[in-house]
Amino acid sequence: MYGSTRTYTLMDEYQELNEGLGEGVSFRARLLINLGVEILDPSSPDTSCSTEVQLEGIPNISENATGKIEEFFLFGSFLEATMIDRKIGDKPINFEVTIGYYGDELDGPIQHKSGGKKKADGEEETELIHDSSDEEMDDDGDLTSVATTPPMKPVVTDRNYFHLPYFERKPCVYIKSWWQDQRRRLYNANIIDNIADKLEEGLNDVHEIIKTEKAYPERRLRGVLEDLSHGCSQFLVLANTDQNLSGKTKLDRERLKLCMCEMEAVAQQAKAMRSQVKKSTVREKVKLAQNFLHKLRFLADEPQHSVPDVFIWMISNGKRMAYARVASKDILYSGMDEERGKDCGKVKTIFLRIPGKRGFGPAGWTVQSKIEIYLWLGLTRQRKDFLCGLPNGFEENKLSRGPGLASAPPISLTYMMKQIFQLRVHMYQARSLFAADSTGLSDPFARVFFSTQSQVTEVLPETLCPTWDQLLLFENVELFGEATELRDDPPIIVIELYDQDTVGKADFMGRTFAKPVVKMAEEPYGAPRFPPQLEYYQIYRGNGMAGEMLAAFELLQIGPNGKADLPPIDGPADVDHGPLLPVPLGIRPVLSKYRIEVLFWGLRDLKRVNLAQVDRPRVDIECAGKGVQSTLIPNYRKNPNFSTLVKSFEVDLPENELLHPPLNIRVVDCRAFGRYTLVGSHAVTSLRKFIYRPSDKQANNWATAEEIVVVNMEPEPTFKKMDTVVRLDCGSDAVVKVEEDDKDAKGKKKKRKKGDEMEDEGLDESMLDWWSKYFASLETLTEALKAQEGTLSDTEDKEDVDLADGGDVKPDDSPVKGSKRGKGKKDRKKAAMDPLEKKKAKLEELKVYPKELEGDFDNFEDWLHSFNLFRGKGGDDDDQNGTDEDRIVGKFKGSMCMYKVSEDQPRDLDSNMGMFQNIPHNDPVNVLVRVYIIRATDLHPADINGKADPYIAIKLGNTEVKDKENYISKQLNPLFGKSFDMEVTFPMDSTLTVSIYDWDLVGTDDLIGETKLDLENRFYSKHRPTCGITRGYATHGYNIWRDPMKPTQILAKLCKDGKLDGPHYGPGGRVKVENRVFMAPTELEDENGLKKQTNEHLALTVLKHWEEIPRVGCKLVPEHVETRPLLHPDKAGIEQGRIEMWVDMFPKDMMAPGPALDISPRKPKKFELRVIIWNTDEVVLEDDDIFTGEKSSDIFVRGWLKGQQEDKQDTDVHYHSITGEGNFNWRFIYPFDYLMAEEKIVISKKESMFAWDETEYKIPARLNLQVWDADHFSADDFLGAIELDLNRFPRGAKTAKQCTMEMVSNEADVPTVSIFKQKRIKGWWPFVARNEDDEFELTGKVEAELHLLTGEEAEKSPAGDGRNEPDPLEKPNRPDIALLWFLIPLKAAKHLVCDQYRWLTIKIVSALLVLAILALFLYNMPGYMVKKMLGA
Repeated sequence: MYGSTRTYTLMDEYQELNEGLGEGVSFRARLLINLGVEILDPSSPDTSCSTEVQLEGIPNISENATGKIEEFFLFGSFLEATMIDRKIGDKPINFEVTIGYYGDELDGPIQHKSGGKKKADGEEETELIHDSSDEEMDDDGDLTSVATTPPMKPVVTDRNYFHLPYFERKPCVYIKSWWQDQRRRLYNANIIDNIADKLEEGLNDVHEIIKTEKAYPERRLRGVLEDLSHGCSQFLVLANTDQNLSGKTKLDRERLKLCMCEMEAVAQQAKAMRSQVKKSTVREKVKLAQNFLHKLRFLADEPQHSVPDVFIWMISNGKRMAYARVASKDILYSGMDEERGKDCGKVKTIFLRIPGKRGFGPAGWTVQSKIEIYLWLGLTRQRKDFLCGLPNGFEENKLSRGPGLASAPPISLTYMMKQIFQLRVHMYQARSLFAADSTGLSDPFARVFFSTQSQVTEVLPETLCPTWDQLLLFENVELFGEATELRDDPPIIVIELYDQDTVGKADFMGRTFAKPVVKMAEEPYGAPRFPPQLEYYQIYRGNGMAGEMLAAFELLQIGPNGKADLPPIDGPADVDHGPLLPVPLGIRPVLSKYRIEVLFWGLRDLKRVNLAQVDRPRVDIECAGKGVQSTLIPNYRKNPNFSTLVKSFEVDLPENELLHPPLNIRVVDCRAFGRYTLVGSHAVTSLRKFIYRPSDKQANNWATAEEIVVVNMEPEPTFKKMDTVVRLDCGSDAVVKVEEDDKDAKGKKKKRKKGDEMEDEGLDESMLDWWSKYFASLETLTEALKAQEGTLSDTEDKEDVDLADGGDVKPDDSPVKGSKRGKGKKDRKKAAMDPLEKKKAKLEELKVYPKELEGDFDNFEDWLHSFNLFRGKGGDDDDQNGTDEDRIVGKFKGSMCMYKVSEDQPRDLDSNMGMFQNIPHNDPVNVLVRVYIIRATDLHPADINGKADPYIAIKLGNTEVKDKENYISKQLNPLFGKSFDMEVTFPMDSTLTVSIYDWDLVGTDDLIGETKLDLENRFYSKHRPTCGITRGYATHGYNIWRDPMKPTQILAKLCKDGKLDGPHYGPGGRVKVENRVFMAPTELEDENGLKKQTNEHLALTVLKHWEEIPRVGCKLVPEHVETRPLLHPDKAGIEQGRIEMWVDMFPKDMMAPGPALDISPRKPKKFELRVIIWNTDEVVLEDDDIFTGEKSSDIFVRGWLKGQQEDKQDTDVHYHSITGEGNFNWRFIYPFDYLMAEEKIVISKKESMFAWDETEYKIPARLNLQVWDADHFSADDFLGAIELDLNRFPRGAKTAKQCTMEMVSNEADVPTVSIFKQKRIKGWWPFVARNEDDEFELTGKVEAELHLLTGEEAEKSPAGDGRNEPDPLEKPNRPDIALLWFLIPLKAAKHLVCDQYRWLTIKIVSALLVLAILALFLYNMPGYMVKKMLGA
């Protein structure tokens, strides 16, 4: 347990640390606890809900129960103490090292040492005798711990920091302590940690290779996975050693099992993944490998810390100022390299922190002290080589001991070898720095620390991407140790970045670390190590990233000849740096002249600056000291676009693209009296995507080569199938074309024809609407996602998933272009096509995107980019994205194009547009925007009942539409089905906001969530998202073409804009564009079924394959529905639901579009279901007659439609059925509203009597029939039931004998019918119920007739319920029970006398006869005796 420091004062200033708030700064105690969890039965009376703690005594446990106590030895040496905060003061400073209570100045060393000896007692000695082969000293005598360094007065480094002048004399500490020997726990954690560190390093390498676009990242990833698999296998061997150690707990055993199991699984998965790594799947596999890393880090976290952590305290004038906590496992020694702690026997740089809550946030980011420390922890008997890891060249200074006593560890080290170096710090530039000023910029400078020296760069005002181009020289740097060791492992350099403020202290912006490249005096200054290359170093601010710094560091040894042997500093001659030294020529990047062309399009959504609106903005572009300014926008509110579109400037940039400086975009507002106010800024950190790369000659030659035939994607069924995609094998990426045999095609055609007849029965063209297409597309999307999930683990089938996902196959690395796409899924499923598949295959579909449309089309930034403008200080929150959102003050729309300029190339631009050819002009344009809202899903509840009453609100510019009247009551998944038309002018009204509000009866309506769309980028994009391209062309029906331009017109315009040859339409359904030939049907069917010739199908085929056209091809947006997340401004980043929608845009200066598509929700149709219950048979007999004992049932049948339980209807009762047969002739009538397409019944009802609106429910159409036994004086008995899905239920049996339970249990094998197709059906169906074994059993049969009528038909031919008028049913022919009351007594008597009580009756009659005889005897005997006596 760790908590506050144990300084016993009246008030504990770190009390919160004892309560778990923050990291403990001192050891407090060790607990040995036994946890057990018992699940109690809450219903049991013995279970009490009391929170009182019950105390129970437990027997004492033996001292060795937790393991044998061993003597541990901790050694530390302070090699350097620098960067001591000047706030600490100049009083003498010393360092204290503690492990547990050992070494703490409060306790002193003696009592703990003796206590430890007492604990160890004889065991320690016997252990040492047994292990005498370790050649360790067992005669240390009275070794006293030295836990503190001698106090030393600090020396000034610079205006911010002190350092301690250790120079050649390095103080040491050593502590003896006694703990249970449970090193195995820590060894296992170290093995896993080492595997995880190696994996992390490898994955970072792979990321770097991908980022810098180097070759073969897959090879490096395979190597990383192989190392991981090998490391995990090694763990399984090493972790099983030392299993017989005493003191192992149950947690140890269970945790070892878990680790072994998990590590074995990771090893196998890594091995399997290694074989699946390809160039195309590297990014995906890296993500999966990151999961391994998280798992390993979790497993490495050992819950039982056997040896307490080591604390290092800096004490000034007796007061504890700052601390560092070092995990004991990290410095624990083992003879096995894999088990050794990562910092054991190594010099480590540690930064000391402020304890307690003062150490959190920006205050805790300042360094209190930086120490270079060497630590070693192990058993005393292992300490033979505890000094091995120190830099060589020292002498040990030990305490003087009495004669005959062994020498103690050293209390200090004196280094006899001193090396003199010169450090050259080449500070070139930084990018994406933290915004420390309210303007959103900073005035950065860097402070560099090395050893006991520090230097600063110059301050560059108002930039987040400073280019210092400065060389900092650290002269006469003294480093102690052997030269070769310093060459291989030099000390680290600390670079801190600050923001200079005119008033007050400079603000901390971030920190980074680097190691210099070391050159010894005898080494030549040359390739490959020198001169050093500039590298990017990640800057950290707290736990977050705060930019990157480009720099190089070299440490040059000064030999016997002094500085004369050092390489000269060659700065560029043409740059005047004044007293500052520039980065030398060999290190600074090689520059080339580039021309940067900037497209100035416009500014959007600019917020107020200093309470005043932006009126006359201008954009300034700057890169590497050169730049260009846009024209001034004279009136931002009237027209926010620039009048001059393209400007350019020339600049010298590094040839290495990775070293390109950032390009800074600044927007200023020109105000009265010549004032310029900064509105916002943006730094484009990477210019790589804006570099113009001319297509190579080979590609051009290929493009003009022979014709390439591309076959239509989805031909009509009447056409011969020309092309099929065939996979060669699971691992192959090749796509080949296979010509199908004519015979096969004919055979297939015949088979298909039969299927078509079935389809025509099921599909009525007049019933199909837009929703039919939508639901079929949703089904396709669901199947594709399921297929993707199912094959994520089985990566060998990955290519098949690509076929299913969206119907697009990209033949990567394939020599054959234009292979047929999208048929893979259908071909694959041809073997098992069910009617649903046929229906789906015949329906035209649209593309349902499960995310925003921008995600698949690169934000529609194919030539027009949006750059967010930032202003204000950066946030220090963990959620950096959230704080950045608040800093956005607007957007700059434009683009850049940069290319090398050769000296002989003319500088004058050929045209005003430069590289930006064929882009439209940015004059205001009037547009008709048509917004279609389909539905919202998973909305966040807004009412206390857990529901919401959503409605749509749309805002575009000054146009706002609120559809408040049509709110949908109590729904979190509302179906809207609405379209809205708005006429707007781009660029003034270019951001569309679609909001979902919750309607409230009282008070204001609450915003649930909103989504924003940039319509301008869509409108001008080459992907043409203005109106999606449908899969098929039709002039009527549900798939009608809705674009005002026909496919032939669109194709002609695209060819003209791209300066392509074509389109050339030829005979036989062929069209040629450039060197591509496409084939498609040329017949079009009109509304009357007449066929006419047209080229629209041909043109549409080309549009669907437009990305295959060389030079100008790109994927055109298909007819689609996009799914966008709904966000709330006050709940940044938390999705409040999703909305499905799409947007069409039509310029007003072109042909007017047709009317909007009707996507209003389908209205349910009125139906009436008439169910006639004719007879029942074999119904189980439930009742026993009390008198006669006969089994019988009083049968009646109950029925209702699912969801309409309140409309239950019962037949009359068939009394006293002794055979299970019942006759009813009874009619149930169920009117209902039904959605044919969704196969659901629609019910509208109020949830409660207080509800304001009716709530709509959609329920599957199911008829429930039950058979019951009626009872007069008790509840009726349930006998059996059947539920019939009216869309697909088993066809009724013709006779009761043929009706079996298999009709219900084996539905797959039984032919099914739909009442909506059959309209009328009669037959026998079984009743079933569960028996005592919870298995279904047959409990009866019912003969019923189902008759479905539409609402109109029901009105024309009405019928009464039961046997009532109109259209009454005959009374059933039931057995006559009129004399039943008379027959029952006779039957009962016969049953009682003859059957049930036969022997009892005989006995009673016999007894009565005996009694009668006895009575006659007693009655007659006196008279007879008198007669005898008197002789009468």
